[in-house]
Amino acid sequence: MLDNLPRGTITIEEIEMGMVRHLRKTVTDEDIEMFAQVSTDRNPVHLDDDYARDTIFEGRIAHGMLTAGLISAVIGEQLPGHGTVYMGQSLKFLGPVRPGDTVLAEVEVIGIDYAKRRVQLETRCLVDGKKVLIGEATVLAPTGKFD
Repeated sequence: MLDNLPRGTITIEEIEMGMVRHLRKTVTDEDIEMFAQVSTDRNPVHLDDDYARDTIFEGRIAHGMLTAGLISAVIGEQLPGHGTVYMGQSLKFLGPVRPGDTVLAEVEVIGIDYAKRRVQLETRCLVDGKKVLIGEATVLAPTGKFD
């Protein structure tokens, strides 16, 4: 994984509109197999080359929620980071992620309620510059007041 900034915490007091953080990850066969194991989603479109060739995707694809998990990684590790609590997430899948694809997962601050410590985030994943997932997240950001 290639993060654009170190992992840690950005408190609600430090968050600003327009802040962006991201990571890049190349999705491997092993990632897909591990996700299938953990999630118990063993749909053959993810695991069986012969089966997947005959689908609309014409080949194996990663689980959509594996891709969405990269958004969670940016939120939980970078923006806001450690101590963040997910409150909600909308997702729209626009295209497949295939084994070997490098996913750019990005999170951008689009709204802040300092009094309630709530942050609205635009979330997106891209492969070769093309959006494959978009959405919005609402999170409860950590505060420095209790440190």
